[in-house]
Amino acid sequence: MILLDSYGWIEYFTDGPRAKKYEKYVEAINEDNTVIPTIVVYEVYRKVKASAGEEGAIEAYAQLRRARIVELDERIALRAADVSLALNLGMADAVVYATAQTFDAKVVTSDVHFKGMKGVEFIE
Repeated sequence: MILLDSYGWIEYFTDGPRAKKYEKYVEAINEDNTVIPTIVVYEVYRKVKASAGEEGAIEAYAQLRRARIVELDERIALRAADVSLALNLGMADAVVYATAQTFDAKVVTSDVHFKGMKGVEFIE
């Protein structure tokens, strides 16, 4: 199980310098192998809409929906607060990491806030 972080989705959809490295993850995504917290839906939709317009953002959202989208519930929120305090992460990153922990998923990202953390595959 993986959790493809916002960074990877945005790289892929905006054809960033690491887009090709994320392509294999995006193409393989389905509800059985990938979880996506709703905060990632927000971040990806917002960034893609700002750079590629509404049509691009809707296409990105359609791709995200191939994964299992996980809402922020009380259990994940409390875990995220603990993660934030323990690892000095901002709210969005803490929610991402806590969601990954909850679903025993590996975070796939290039976000430097996650570099070197347990359960993270960091894409250079």
